[in-house]
Amino acid sequence: MLKIAGLIKSFGALRALDSVSIEVAAGAIHGIIGPNGSGKTTLFNCITGLLKPDSGTVHLADRDITGQRADLIAGMGIRRTFQAGKLVPSLTVLENVMAGVNDSVGKAAVDTFLRLPFVASRRERDIESRARRALAVTGLEASADRWSADLVWTERQLVQIARALVSDPKILLLDEPASGMGRKETEKVEEIIRVVREGGVTVVVVSHDVKMLMNLSDTVTVLNFGQKIAEGSPEAIQKDPRVLEAYLGAE
Repeated sequence: MLKIAGLIKSFGALRALDSVSIEVAAGAIHGIIGPNGSGKTTLFNCITGLLKPDSGTVHLADRDITGQRADLIAGMGIRRTFQAGKLVPSLTVLENVMAGVNDSVGKAAVDTFLRLPFVASRRERDIESRARRALAVTGLEASADRWSADLVWTERQLVQIARALVSDPKILLLDEPASGMGRKETEKVEEIIRVVREGGVTVVVVSHDVKMLMNLSDTVTVLNFGQKIAEGSPEAIQKDPRVLEAYLGAE
């Protein structure tokens, strides 16, 4: 589903990604771990078009998407959350989720011109229906009409996930989705991710929570100083001496 080959990205003298290659199988939950500064978020930024890699390629299925604009990549079916993603405080939860749909300018313009005044268009009703379904996946359907400014941190993270799901992505990239959460909330996020995968979406999760990724992932990739140092099943990763030394803590 997603193939990253020889990806390099530098910021001045700092090489944030150093020839990173990863293949994500369709329908999988693929975890990515590594210490702070290991290149995890930079990898997501290069995949989604927020950054252009210095070299290497990113393929979505058989399509080369390397360096394309972020909105075009999103339209191809790759959606993401951010570690500290922001909501629009003056909008409701439902409206924030609906904003995750980024139809083409032409499609939106046609809808605007053809709709009757003060009457929701068919497109708008469809987007609202999809947004409510996405909120149901995250367990926030009862909060649809709340102002996003009133949400606590955990709820904000879940709204981010719903906003990414509203456009029915092929691949969902989650950057620290359980950041700042306790064990109970983290387990809820784990269950949401499993439900998303069961719906046919491939999921890639970056997290500092090793236990969470080991519970969730089919495959785990470990980054350190911008390089891939290990990859395999959770069981194999937990026994890999390079991982123990770099991240899990060797004695």
